[in-house]
Amino acid sequence: MSHLTLILGGARSGKSTYAEMLARQWGGDDVLYIATAQALDDDMRSRIEAHRAQRPASWRTLEAPLHPGRVLLSQRPPEPVFLLDCLTLLVSNILLAHNGDVDAAQEAVDETLDDLLVAMRALNVRLILVSNEVGMGLVPDNALGRAYRDLLGRANQRMAQAADEVIFMVAGLPLALKEDLDMDDRCRDGDRH
Repeated sequence: MSHLTLILGGARSGKSTYAEMLARQWGGDDVLYIATAQALDDDMRSRIEAHRAQRPASWRTLEAPLHPGRVLLSQRPPEPVFLLDCLTLLVSNILLAHNGDVDAAQEAVDETLDDLLVAMRALNVRLILVSNEVGMGLVPDNALGRAYRDLLGRANQRMAQAADEVIFMVAGLPLALKEDLDMDDRCRDGDRH
């Protein structure tokens, strides 16, 4: 049965660490890590390397800066757990690919999210999705920044509605915003037997 967990938080809130802990718990060595980051400068290259170093070597990595759902459906990976890190960069990639055309980017973001949900259900996997919550800070001082914040905010809302559970990370601590009660009941039932 497919299952979506959305993990939100600010920068350095512990999102990725918590997502990787869940992926290890649910998939062990059999996890597909879907990377949306692009190494466009030295800083990003070093961040990507740091992320790689903290992941188990047994996890397979799929680079998908655009259209991860389409890539997943075309490749049909066998892993039971997928970890996509992160929606934040995916939305940024889409906006930049559309040269800041907000309407075209919104349409592409919606299509990308549709494809991702279709892939999750068709492949019958657990998908852990990491994203930044960018709506709690200052209003960006430029139009492109505001458009990006709005695009990501709408994407986060959409995925939160579709998710079985939503976790908000603050200072490394997970706060459950939406829980999968059926999953909790199955865990408790399993503990009784």
